[in-house]
Amino acid sequence: GNPGTGKTTIARYLGKIYKNLGILSKGQMIETDRAGLVAGYMGQTAEKVREVTDKAMGGILFIDEAYTLSNNKEGDFGQEAIDTLLKIMEDHRDELIVIVAGYTDRMDEFLNSNPGLRSRFSKYIAFDDYSNEELLQIFKSYCTEQDYHMDQSLEIILVKKFEELRRSEGDNFGNARTVRNYFEKVISNQANRIMRGGDLLGSSGSIGNAFGDFTGDMLMKITEEDLS
Repeated sequence: GNPGTGKTTIARYLGKIYKNLGILSKGQMIETDRAGLVAGYMGQTAEKVREVTDKAMGGILFIDEAYTLSNNKEGDFGQEAIDTLLKIMEDHRDELIVIVAGYTDRMDEFLNSNPGLRSRFSKYIAFDDYSNEELLQIFKSYCTEQDYHMDQSLEIILVKKFEELRRSEGDNFGNARTVRNYFEKVISNQANRIMRGGDLLGSSGSIGNAFGDFTGDMLMKITEEDLS
């Protein structure tokens, strides 16, 4: 699935669930990528893979953008990482769960790059992009977590904004990640709006009194101006 669709989060929950079920002894999740597995010289890659998998024993090893391991360039040791990983998975099949993740089409290419990969990774979960309405719910959850609120009339504006972001970012659209970044921008806009709206020194010349006229509701409310 695409970025920001919950792959890492679900993997982390899966570790906790499997530990509670007694399937995994520890349930921790170790996240890594190509840089954490592949070294620059022959023989070092296998050692790096063993170090990472040792940390993940009893839990889950999550490899993001796993397809970068199989670029098939001369002098590249990605294949050594794959071969070492497959051997460890076979030897420790009752102690370790390995999850590989990334863009759907490129993951298909990755699984087809080595005959052993399809047989080892036989279960697939596709994470679809969130709808604009679902992105709205994610935005509202961020508001709730930090005690911000807004009028219901702004929800239509937000849905349109998410559609604009989806079109403008194209393949780089990050789903929930994009919403989080946008939420942080909105909160920054809100703070700047409040600063512009008040006498920073207050009537007594004290910064401490500068915001005396602002109520808690005003300080935590998101307006249409903040969404720009």
